[in-house]
Amino acid sequence: MGIPFPPYYLTLFLLLFISFNNVGHPNLVFADDALIEAQCHNAEVPETCIKCVKSDPRSQSANKVGIAAIIITCLSNKATTLINNMTTLASSARDKNLKLALRGCEKGFYYAKTNLIVATNRLKGKEYDQTNHLVEQALEGEVVCKMNVGALRFNFPISVTFDMGVYEELSTAVMRIVDRFV
Repeated sequence: MGIPFPPYYLTLFLLLFISFNNVGHPNLVFADDALIEAQCHNAEVPETCIKCVKSDPRSQSANKVGIAAIIITCLSNKATTLINNMTTLASSARDKNLKLALRGCEKGFYYAKTNLIVATNRLKGKEYDQTNHLVEQALEGEVVCKMNVGALRFNFPISVTFDMGVYEELSTAVMRIVDRFV
């Protein structure tokens, strides 16, 4: 048995709970399709940006910075995929120079992941120029990889080429979004 309270005490308690539950979140903006589309609009390929953001459950409660953080997460996940791809390709490469180039790509994407983790922290700390610099460095690894492997006249499999294209698109998208925060 409990202590009986008049019904208005329960109502008062619920109102106070709801009021104080949102303290500390005064600027919380819920991401809806319009906000996601507005943020992704300036990307070269907005569809890739929108697909990335909507694939993350955090998008339902993300503000502009949260949307950028989600894109960096997608970028980091794509870097992981590309690390695995480069490892597989390098292990089956017979040409010594190609094997070295692919191992270099693997390292480049590994460093990219590290830069993207730091970029997320800088983003949350409102260090937007540093965020973009780190994303740009993460993209450089992909560009250098393509250049080095291309110089050896090796063509990546279609799936790897596609993943690298998405990586470039997401990199550009997040840098353009973050540019608008400044």
